[in-house]
Amino acid sequence: MTVYIKDTSCLVTFDKIEHMFILGIDPGLTRCGYGLVTSSSESRNSWKVLKAGVLTSSYGDPTHLRLKEIYRQLDEIVRDLTPDAIVVEKVFFKVNVKTAMAVGQSSGIALLVASQNNIPVFQYGATEVKQAIAGYGQATKSQIQTMVAKLCGLDKIPGPPDVADAIGLAITHMIALPYLKSIEKALGTSS
Repeated sequence: MTVYIKDTSCLVTFDKIEHMFILGIDPGLTRCGYGLVTSSSESRNSWKVLKAGVLTSSYGDPTHLRLKEIYRQLDEIVRDLTPDAIVVEKVFFKVNVKTAMAVGQSSGIALLVASQNNIPVFQYGATEVKQAIAGYGQATKSQIQTMVAKLCGLDKIPGPPDVADAIGLAITHMIALPYLKSIEKALGTSS
């Protein structure tokens, strides 16, 4: 399922950066959310969600075939969208080991697709995303989803939740990018 979102700019204050296309990926084996977000120096401090959706695999299929299907779909999207960077959520689970394994495997697929397409990869944990999007590292999923919709001027919360999470990852990177560039400059490691 793919959702196309048009003209959903929003205003948020951060230092001016070049026009970029960031693809956020919320990894999962059953549902893998993605969201392409852009920022433009021409329209200072604006974000737009250009394309968002969820990739799926059949629950009854063996894991290796499900991973192959996620790989195929994700590689097609990356080749089609040609993002400047890919942001993948860091995997961290305290309780459900089975879920952690599936998400970890899907995350590995996302990292592989980025590497094969020579696209820089960044990773943020859930707490970092919550802090960037809602200003509170312990925000609920509902609060994050609501803020993602508000930050991007969307009439409704993107769904399923994996899509809002992926968009939130992309926005988090855009918020962090000026700071990352400042650190690179200070350390003399700018590219």
